[in-house]
Amino acid sequence: MRQRSPTSTVRSAGRPAGPAGRAAPPRETSAPPTPAAAARRVIGVASRGILKIPGLADFLDAQPELVSRWNSARFDTIAGWGRKPTSRAARLLAEQNGVPFLTLEDGFLRSVGRGDQDPPMSIVVDDLGIYYDATAPSRLEVMIPTPLDEAQTLRARALIAGWRRARISKYNHARDPSTPLPERFVLVADQTYGDDSIRCGLADPGSFQLALRMALEENPESTVLVKTHPDVWAGRKRGHFDLHALSFTDRVRVMGEDCHPALLLERAEAVYAVTSQLGFEALLWGKPVRCFGMPFYAGWGLTQDEQAPPERRGGASLEQLVHAALVRYPRYRDAERGRRCEVEAVLSHLALQRRMAARFPRDVFAVGFSAWKRRAIRQFLAGSEVHFSRSTHGIPDNATVAIWGDRGGSLPAAGTLIRVEDGFLRSIGLGADMERPLSLALDPVGMYYDPRDASALERILSKHPFDERLVERAGRLRERIVSERLTKYNLADQAWSRPDTDRQVVLVPGQVERDASIRYGSPRIKTNIHLLRAVRTALPRAHIVYKPHPDVVAGLRDPGNDESHAHREADEVVTEGSVIAMLDRIDELHTMTSLAGFEALIRGRPVTCYGQPFYCGWGLTTDRLPVARRGRRLSVDALVAGCLILYPTYVSRTTGHFLTPEQAVDALVAWRETSTGTPYLRRKALRLERWVLSGLRTIRRG
Repeated sequence: MRQRSPTSTVRSAGRPAGPAGRAAPPRETSAPPTPAAAARRVIGVASRGILKIPGLADFLDAQPELVSRWNSARFDTIAGWGRKPTSRAARLLAEQNGVPFLTLEDGFLRSVGRGDQDPPMSIVVDDLGIYYDATAPSRLEVMIPTPLDEAQTLRARALIAGWRRARISKYNHARDPSTPLPERFVLVADQTYGDDSIRCGLADPGSFQLALRMALEENPESTVLVKTHPDVWAGRKRGHFDLHALSFTDRVRVMGEDCHPALLLERAEAVYAVTSQLGFEALLWGKPVRCFGMPFYAGWGLTQDEQAPPERRGGASLEQLVHAALVRYPRYRDAERGRRCEVEAVLSHLALQRRMAARFPRDVFAVGFSAWKRRAIRQFLAGSEVHFSRSTHGIPDNATVAIWGDRGGSLPAAGTLIRVEDGFLRSIGLGADMERPLSLALDPVGMYYDPRDASALERILSKHPFDERLVERAGRLRERIVSERLTKYNLADQAWSRPDTDRQVVLVPGQVERDASIRYGSPRIKTNIHLLRAVRTALPRAHIVYKPHPDVVAGLRDPGNDESHAHREADEVVTEGSVIAMLDRIDELHTMTSLAGFEALIRGRPVTCYGQPFYCGWGLTTDRLPVARRGRRLSVDALVAGCLILYPTYVSRTTGHFLTPEQAVDALVAWRETSTGTPYLRRKALRLERWVLSGLRTIRRG
């Protein structure tokens, strides 16, 4: 037999057991090897399906390659998935070559969607067995009774509290139940038929019938609620109960939908499980759990067990169970950053997904969205079923309808209208270039650029209690945005030299004159040329720099009325590069409603507003047209908290999941580093499309 490589850090499944039949304690966890070391180490895996798992090399700290009997001798470690046939064959190869075998499985905080929807965010790597097989030791079983120090105990308690607060589960795609729950009920957890954890957990199909019978007998005053597995409702597998027959059973109610279990566990008086993970989650919710198999969380004195536990198991606290099952045993990966992380990062990520997915009703009707926007809209409205339509015809009167900006038309009565617009940290490249947005504003109140009525953003800025912690977070976010030189579109940052003059240098950013923010938010001055004349009148000695809107420069939007004469009113016209290169070198910025005013504010530049943009009226700008409703005085960081943390929605371009603003900044920086600009052919096609549409409008007017 071949000697094991000295670089291997795992133990063979055949290592000797300790006293009383227990495996010897695990060694202290070490940090993952350096990327260079991991690149040199190769692990053989049992199937092509395993190789398809995104980030598998991060989980394994090694490069995975497909193993077969023809090449098995070159691997010093072999891995397989659970108790699948391919895994059994790979284990035999490991034994034949005298190398360790690792069993892989999903972790207990797996993903947002089901296994067929999303890749895992956690995987367990077990060198002894696997957690759901009670017939043999597993590494988790060894970890659970390990004594905890004070810090570990507090961490476990914080995870329990965080789990409840975030209302998460193994899978997190489903909504809370849509129908009212019984006043009093106990929960029976069904599982998919033939699941390996049932047989390996010393149970069989009859265990489910026993669990149901005992739930009815032991709780004569309560409804028995049967919760089926998500894969059953997805039609991928079958469960252990005849759901039609159960619907006629006295005091039994079947959850007739794929729903998230948090509310069920929170409200249940007790939980009856065979080997389902819902039993473990019920313990986290502080509920009595009755087990009819021998799952990993049974046999430690925390559950009422129908089966006699293996002699290997003894007493353990809930904190010990949680620390082993959520901290030490699984490996976690941050899909956004593409590297390993701790459980708290995954918990926080899933909490964000749950919170954002619950904002809007189950069904949202999206009207008038072009084909290229639809995929992004589905992601930004994740948690709701999005129904796309060209018009509002046939949409129920009480529906929730999403439209782009002010493109209303005839909207249904008594419903909710969500207006959608680009966010303030949008992309690398122009929206008119069809670059997918990283952020959108989804406003069910109004729209931030229309000051005629309040918007959700205005309500946040007017009423939200900006506590010290939030403001400090906003300050860090603002500093990062400034240091990374980020703006809404993040165009090429070409150098601009401040003129050699002792005159005041004033930047006037151009806008697209047909833009809704000018129609609604600048009632007096509505053109760029009139704005330039107003600034010249106000500051006759200033050196005025005019920068046309990048969409106009790119030929993707029409220039404004007489905008070609801007050089007559301004001392300098700058057409190339990003406005960011100018904000650090000017004395003031004057605008109608341009977002450049907000970008100047967060960089400490004075801003004068001739219209009524969302950032005016809070004591930070000089306002030529004050908004009567706005009187609260805000700091710049409070403004940033409202505009960049609380108001927009951020969605990853890589995973399609919701992001924090901080993650969005990371994503923009990474996007900028790999961006090659707008493809030439796409830009040409967009210009041709605008030329054709402009011609059609001219024909119609004629």
